[in-house]
Amino acid sequence: MRRKTRSEASRSLFGGTGFLGRRVVRHLAARNVAVRVISRHPERRQAVFGDEALHLEFVGADANDDSSVRAALAGMFGVVNAVSLYVEQGSETFHSVHVDAASRVARHSRELGVARLFHVSGVGADPHASSRYIRSRGEGEDAVRSAFPSATIVRPTVMFGAGDAFLTPLVRLLRQFPVIPIFGRGQTLLQPAYVEDVGKAISLAFDAPTVEFYEFGGPHIYSYSELLQSIGDHIGVRRFLLPIPFTVWQTLALGMEMLPHPPLTRNQVELMMIDNILSAALPGFKDLEIAPQDIEAGLAEIERGNKA
Repeated sequence: MRRKTRSEASRSLFGGTGFLGRRVVRHLAARNVAVRVISRHPERRQAVFGDEALHLEFVGADANDDSSVRAALAGMFGVVNAVSLYVEQGSETFHSVHVDAASRVARHSRELGVARLFHVSGVGADPHASSRYIRSRGEGEDAVRSAFPSATIVRPTVMFGAGDAFLTPLVRLLRQFPVIPIFGRGQTLLQPAYVEDVGKAISLAFDAPTVEFYEFGGPHIYSYSELLQSIGDHIGVRRFLLPIPFTVWQTLALGMEMLPHPPLTRNQVELMMIDNILSAALPGFKDLEIAPQDIEAGLAEIERGNKA
């Protein structure tokens, strides 16, 4: 078997210090792949990777800037764009990040001869959705495929793990309050994916045949209320779940959006009205021989972090 050259083994990670990106980086590095971590905040290298940072290349770049994107992509065989946005602030909008910046990375990747591009989107992405977030994800996928036709779109469900914005806040709420207000009647369906599994899957997908899409989700589907009950059982608490109509949540979120860092936005409320589960029609963990872990893995990781 012909040995890969360094350029054939090199990967660039946009959003490489982020929640998912750092996991992809670690899984690639564990396989002795040369990794270039691209971030607007390369100074965070030590805080994010510790001693592992010594074996990684860090490049400061902004996905909104053409020249820095091209410089960051130079000489790369494969690229992962894991940049995402959940709360809009100023000039950072869902469209600017999920569509414009994603298209820019894809276009420059093609022009510079990158062989493999993985664009991280999300389950349910739809350019015709009423939700601006979901619509921007769908429009971003279309823009990426237009700029780089052989790109692989990665659609994970909501992800959990240490440092997440999903399970960790729920654990905190369940520990602190005897009554938990829930979205609607708690019937929205969720299929959470362990971020370590998603990171590993993307790292392995480089060596798999090119496909148009991957969908990654966990082994179980929960209603929102079932998820809260499962977390409560794991941490040893029982709480009363109080249904709150979505219209009330939207009103509360409208007020919170006036704060500099809103704890809840109308977009987040809208997302909680939509099931977040796999379509079962696309390749996923099974195709990469990964057995996905359930929320217990993330809860154990969160507990270890709390004890550290």
